[in-house]
Amino acid sequence: MNTPEVQLGGEVSNLKEFTKEFPPELKGMAISNSESIRRAHNSFARPEPFVPDDKAVADKNDEVYHFISYIPFEGALYELDGLKPGPICLGTCDKENWLDLARPAIQERIERYSNSEIRFNLMAVVKDRREVCRENLTRLEAVKSAVLHKLGAGDGMDLDGAVDNDLPSDAGSLNAKMAEVETDIERLKQQIAVEEEKMQNWKQENIRRKHNYIPFLFNFLQILAEKGKLKPLIQRARQKS
Repeated sequence: MNTPEVQLGGEVSNLKEFTKEFPPELKGMAISNSESIRRAHNSFARPEPFVPDDKAVADKNDEVYHFISYIPFEGALYELDGLKPGPICLGTCDKENWLDLARPAIQERIERYSNSEIRFNLMAVVKDRREVCRENLTRLEAVKSAVLHKLGAGDGMDLDGAVDNDLPSDAGSLNAKMAEVETDIERLKQQIAVEEEKMQNWKQENIRRKHNYIPFLFNFLQILAEKGKLKPLIQRARQKS
């Protein structure tokens, strides 16, 4: 929530403003008690139709599954581990080289448990690729307009409407620039289409992941049993195994 480039939206912005003077413990409680955050979090939960009675309980020596974040903030890289009492400063960095500092820390953590655990997920919180492409597309469309303006009237216009001195002055170079810009525009449009398709696929996968198929499977097996087809299928499966 402390990254200026990230648009938080109304709900999270209000929470940030409300808790800005809170100590860390109260901020955590405020987040956990937020109905909208809880609802959004639970919306991604996978249904568990069968819950075992003998659930293992982690003790203080167990490394339970949880998120660990690495965040550059005000010239330093911090490790945020929910099992630790507070942030851990890993050293000084900037926005350009903080990954060089985070990479060894992540690798060391993975290697620490590599003999007994392979279930690691590495995720990056980044800006929506579609938005990045659209911003670049808007910039290139403005450059294209500036080139066309200069080819037609002799004066180029920059993104703010002022004279663009960066564009070449001869027609040959301007035409070459136009071809380059049009190629980049087409590439970005294709990339946006790919990202849109990817988001749609993810949406479908998430719907399927959260859906409870147990009632369907139960009824399907019941119909097979009523028609006398379940036992032969079971016997055939046993023979194959």
